[in-house]
Order: sequence, then structure tokens, then C-alpha cells
Amino acid sequence: MTERPAAEHFDLLIIGAGSGNTLPPGDEDGPKTAIVDDGPHFGGTCLNVGCIPTKMFVHVADVVRNARDAQRLGVHDVRLRPSWPEVRDRVFGRIDQISEGGESYREHGNPRVTLVRERVEMLGDREVLTASGRRLSAETLVIAAGSRARHHDVVPLSSPLVHTSDTIMRIDDAPRRLAIIGGGSIASEFAHVFSAFGSEVTQLVRGRVLSSLDADVAATFTEAARERWRVETGTSVVDFSEDGRVATLTTDAGERIEVDAVLVAIGRIPNTDTLGTYEVGFDHHDDGRLRVDAYQRVLRDGHPVPGVFALGDIDSEHQLKHVANHEARVVAHNIAVESGRRLMKNTLGPVPDVVFTDPQIASFGVTLERAEQLGYDAFEVMHHYGSTAWGWALEDQRSFCKLVIARGSATILGAHIVGPDAAVLLQPLVLAASFGHSIRGLARGQYWPHPAASEVVENALLRAEEEL
Repeated sequence: MTERPAAEHFDLLIIGAGSGNTLPPGDEDGPKTAIVDDGPHFGGTCLNVGCIPTKMFVHVADVVRNARDAQRLGVHDVRLRPSWPEVRDRVFGRIDQISEGGESYREHGNPRVTLVRERVEMLGDREVLTASGRRLSAETLVIAAGSRARHHDVVPLSSPLVHTSDTIMRIDDAPRRLAIIGGGSIASEFAHVFSAFGSEVTQLVRGRVLSSLDADVAATFTEAARERWRVETGTSVVDFSEDGRVATLTTDAGERIEVDAVLVAIGRIPNTDTLGTYEVGFDHHDDGRLRVDAYQRVLRDGHPVPGVFALGDIDSEHQLKHVANHEARVVAHNIAVESGRRLMKNTLGPVPDVVFTDPQIASFGVTLERAEQLGYDAFEVMHHYGSTAWGWALEDQRSFCKLVIARGSATILGAHIVGPDAAVLLQPLVLAASFGHSIRGLARGQYWPHPAASEVVENALLRAEEEL
């Protein structure tokens, strides 16, 4: 019987180099730390295959789309030919440099920090085994191993014509014909991008598009999307074949769709199953996420496991970088507290979410239907961009801001915006909701620049106040 090697012991062991990479000390007097990450590019999902590179592509798509739509404003003969290779190389020329620099710093920048670029599995509460056989243990373990793209039951990722969001941005050129399977944020953002780059996009959605969002918002987006690419809802892919050049998808309605590439974008799943967190008895949600308490401590049988924390996609229902970063701040505080100091709770909310597609969508909180299910005496108001001077300039008859208000407290339970600059317009509403401000006097108690996009929010607030 082969004996296990002795464990290399650390003060702090971090699994994952996304938001977990913010935890190691910046000086040589800090705790002895090991960072474990097996991603092909150092720095986690957001930097390499998520938020940042996708939005760099989205910005180009926005420029192209706005120019192509300019004819209705009186601008003619606009000819654009976006170059996928040029944009791709510009995007990853910056991203890869940051990733490589971060990896080099972690490998050589601090003798108290050890970088381990291997896959690991849990051996115990605070001990892991690497793929090469190294044992690593620590006084404190932080699990920040993120999530990965969900596989499709029929469409194999082994095919060179099939991609996920991890690989689609690095392809040689935009395909002439692209099928996107999925109706969530990732699918809808990439549909906008590839449509703007000239691909014939077919989006295949099992239910409705953006089903987790307010129904009016989702319907408005779907209507706009159908003007730019093909959207098939209530559709499942039941068969797949390819000959090396062309992929053929067969739907449950019997239609055969031939494309040059397929993007599978049906969500992401937490990496708990590859880590062995079930085997060591940690608590999990039904979808595989680790259960944590208000202090980000991992639970077993409902109780915190000493010295084990989690952050990011592996525990949070919000697969968002700004949420992971806040959880990292909570963990950083709590692993550094001295005996007797108060632990920090993760109580921040509400969580804003943005879909960077066209039209842009931004929201937080609940819909009116959900508010009523939760027992609130609530109402909703809607104000269209086209009712403001800025909306006239845009010739926008579709976009709107919707607010869900608690009648008694006059606080904002939810905000849902679809239209240009939705992400920016949402923030003053996030501010009000985060601090529990009543909407009474919120519109008239401050100046709103005229004519500006923010008047959409101002007028929505005025409408809501009239309903109280």
C-alpha cells in the first residue's frame, strides 16, 4: 500500500483565482497562502470568458447596430463592415496580457504565496489532493472555484463546430450561420453580438426568452430581437449531426436547421461536483451550490464548518462578478478577525442585474406578481422613454422603466428597465432601495438634468408617488 505524501501546510488555502485572487496578502508579512486554479487562463471567468471580454464585443455590436439604425433618424448611406479577427485580437490582446501578468505576479511576486496550477479534490474539511498527488492543507480554506458552462444532452461539445461561452469568442471568424441554444442572458448577449457582426443567427429557446425577468421586459426584448435575428421559443433540440463543415440541428417540431457553428448557452453549474464537496459532507442547494451562512461560512448539517468559507458562483444564486467581489470582502474580513471581534454579515442588497444585449436590460428586486405572492400590498407603474424629450431624440417608442412599489412604506421592491443606458439608469433606484428610502419626495427633492436619459427615472418616480 502506497503511503500518501506529507501535506504541505498553509495558513490560507484558496481554490479559485477569480474573486478569490483578491484575498492573498500584498506584503511578505502576511499569512502563508496557496492559490489553486486549473483554468486554462489565470484570473477566473469574468476576466477571461465572461463579463469583460463579452462586453468589449458588445460595445462593438452596439456601435454597429446604432449606425445601422441611424436611417430612421435621417442619416443615410452608413456602411459598416466589422472585422471579427481585428476585434477579437484587440480584446484578447488586452485580456491575455492582464491574465498572464496576474499569473506571473502570483507565481513570483510574493514568497509567502504559492501558486498551484492543478485540479484538486477534497480529502477533508481543509485538505485537498492535487492531480499530480500533492497534498495541501490549511488552517483556513476558501472555496471560490466558480462555475462552468452546462452541457447539452444532445449537442456534444466534442464537435469542433460546437462552442460554449468559454470558446466562442476566440474563433477565427464570425460564422455565416450560427445557432444559439438558450434563452438567458448569455445567449441573448451573444445573439446581439453575432447578429451585428453579420451572422445569420437562429436562437432556439425551450421556454420563453429571459424567463426569469419581468414578463413585459422579456416580451419587449423578444419583439425587438425578432426584428434582427430568428427567435424560436418553445423549441427543443432533439438531434444533432455534423460533417466537419456544417452542423444540423433537429428540433422537436421536426425542423432541420443547418448552421456553420453552434453556441450552447443553457446556463452554468457550480463546480462542487468536481471538487468532492459532497464526499466531505458539506451542505448543498438542490442546484449544487454550497450552502453558506450570513458570514460566508460553509455549512455541514446546518452548522458552520470551522475554518471553511466560500464565495462566488459556487455558493451564490447570483452568478455576478459584483456579488462575488462583495462576498470576497466579507470573507477577507472574517478570516482576518481576531478573537472577540465581530464577524461581518453579508447583508448587501438588492442585487442589480444587467443583460448587455440590444435593447439593454437592467433590473433588481421582484416583479409585481412576486411581490404579491410574498404578501406585499404593492403596485407597479411604467414610464416610456418616448414620453421624455430624450426619448423623442431617440425616436424610441418601445423602451420603458417599470417600478414595483410597496404601498405602505413607499419603498422600491423592484425596478425593471429595458432600453438604452438601462444599466446606468438603474443605479439611482438601486441607491434608494439599498438604503430603504421612501420614494416620497425622491423625484422633486433633487434636480434632474434636462433633457437627459435620467428623466425617464424621474417621471417613473413621479407616477409612482401619485399612486400612493
